[in-house]
Amino acid sequence: MHEADRNLRSPGSFCALHRSLRCNGPPMDLVFTTEELDPAKRFAAWQDAICDHYVHVDVNAVKPADYQGFIREAQFGPVTMSDVFLSEQRISRRDRHIAKLDKDCYYVQFLQAGSMDVLQAGQTLVTSPGIGAIFSASDAYDLECSNQFRSLYLEIPRKEFSSRFAEGKMPSAATIATGRGLGRIAAEFCALLASEASSLEETARGRLGHELMDVLALALDMGDKDEFSEDATARNARLRSVKAWIEEHLTDPDLSLEKIARSNGVSLRHLHYLFRSTEMSVSEWILNRRLQRCYDALMRPELRALSVTEIAYRLGFSSSSHFSTVFRRKFGHSPSELRRRQTMAID
Repeated sequence: MHEADRNLRSPGSFCALHRSLRCNGPPMDLVFTTEELDPAKRFAAWQDAICDHYVHVDVNAVKPADYQGFIREAQFGPVTMSDVFLSEQRISRRDRHIAKLDKDCYYVQFLQAGSMDVLQAGQTLVTSPGIGAIFSASDAYDLECSNQFRSLYLEIPRKEFSSRFAEGKMPSAATIATGRGLGRIAAEFCALLASEASSLEETARGRLGHELMDVLALALDMGDKDEFSEDATARNARLRSVKAWIEEHLTDPDLSLEKIARSNGVSLRHLHYLFRSTEMSVSEWILNRRLQRCYDALMRPELRALSVTEIAYRLGFSSSSHFSTVFRRKFGHSPSELRRRQTMAID
């Protein structure tokens, strides 16, 4: 079972999901949460703050007396990203809601846990953590949510996004396979931006928002094709995704190129191809990141209780002598010398 699914089904899941936001990086800006409210008042408060004024929809909760939810938000230039957790419910947008909207846009939905059916224009899009969806926010729709769910939502301006497609090629409503290929790149890129949102400057966020729209457009344009596009935007997005995965697994002493390729859905040959633009081989990039992480750890006063060898082993090195050799080669002095200098500077 997916880890997020386990969290949703366990007691205290609401608090657990709040904590997971903090663990995964700087949190996005909080729009609204029911966490501190009296349970009897949560659903009414949610309807007033969110349904009537924030998104303009009707909501029918399965268990209104036990309602839970939060919304966090970050802006990436023209793209608004929301991190949403909700109880089981049905959401509807009709003409009276659409009349209140001040923008024409699409929604892109990447579920992290739970499942949801998107009903629009006679279509039913079945979504899950492995299948995302795009649909029109400016036309009537229904969302049927099974159990509690958590999702990343993107609000994308129609005019800007449509310009990335040939005339008549922009899908009005479609699913996006997020387990492989460009769909996976788009979903992982989105999740990475969510985790780093508040640490990024506004200018960087704006550029990343446009890049995200480029990747989404490619994912939709390619459809179910297995091949990776050789377009530079797609290649760079895939490289970012692979690097992020490696960063999460740097502490694994058995990390291999085969394992990296297999876990990221690419061939070993394609993995090497992706890293050509870095002017480093994959192995060189991994070694460089491990050394930099060790350097940073040795400079942290709160880690002085750990020996140099312990730090090296924790970051994936299996030989202390090899670690000392490559560390000196990169930084010009041994890790022990760096530790002594840091200790003297503090004392």
